Amino acid sequence: MSEEMIRSLSVRGVSYSYRRLRQPERITEPVLVLGGALQGMYGWPQMEDHVGPVADVVTADLPGMGSADPLPPGPSIDVVCAAIERIIDDLDVPSINLFGFSYGAGLAYGCARRFPGRIARLALGGVPAHISDAQVELWRRASEHLAQGDAEAFATLVAQGLMCLDDRRHVAHRKLAYRYVRRSMLQAARNSRHAVDSLRRGISDRPDFSGGLTDVPTLVFSGEHDTVTSPARQRDFAATIPGSRFLTIPDADHWVVLERPQEVADLAARFFTDGPLSSAPCLAPVVREEPSPADPACV
Repeated sequence: MSEEMIRSLSVRGVSYSYRRLRQPERITEPVLVLGGALQGMYGWPQMEDHVGPVADVVTADLPGMGSADPLPPGPSIDVVCAAIERIIDDLDVPSINLFGFSYGAGLAYGCARRFPGRIARLALGGVPAHISDAQVELWRRASEHLAQGDAEAFATLVAQGLMCLDDRRHVAHRKLAYRYVRRSMLQAARNSRHAVDSLRRGISDRPDFSGGLTDVPTLVFSGEHDTVTSPARQRDFAATIPGSRFLTIPDADHWVVLERPQEVADLAARFFTDGPLSSAPCLAPVVREEPSPADPACV
């Protein structure tokens, strides 16, 4: 049985906290899970269920998120990455496994570039490696709705913008996922003191996905109908990381962690323990692995 521990830390004058679920029989490094800008330390029960048996699971209210202090004005990636490295130090381990989804993928990738020696393995899902002008405009409008106090319009616009609503493309549990995303955004709009700032940072403070990461075992995965950043662009991003693996998960869009939660969590557990991925019986029907463009089979 895992033991919960919550620790408060500070970095550059900003207070924040993290949660660690200790697993006495762990067989790999702790797994730190990073999600959306409005997602806090209690938003990953599926990862706790599937990764918890093999590793300590760590989640956090990072600076500018959840119960943490607001971020100072200006670019935030250096502050947040410093906060994450402070967590690694406080865990008293040489390195961790890092799981980043959506906004969290940018943070995780930024950390891996800054201190690769502290990252044992890196899993990135729904990577926003390319954001179109139309999406930037959508986020700008959503930010305006939120600033004006129109939480309903904000939640609807964000849910629609983050999901594939084309009925010609099959997405598992689409209606359920849409209701969950919209409700989560509505709750964040009404209760999070960071919501407006988080949206504005998402527009102006874009992560750098231009490359430069080596010597970190990396898995990139995407829902096959991701409309935030297409699987093809995420595959191109994965190809910038030597030795990385790329997977598409059918019947899912950007919210693959909601639509295929067990498959994603099981995939992470297998990757972080150097186990088989697409060959696993529970994953074979729904996960497709694609060779890197550098693979001779693609030439």
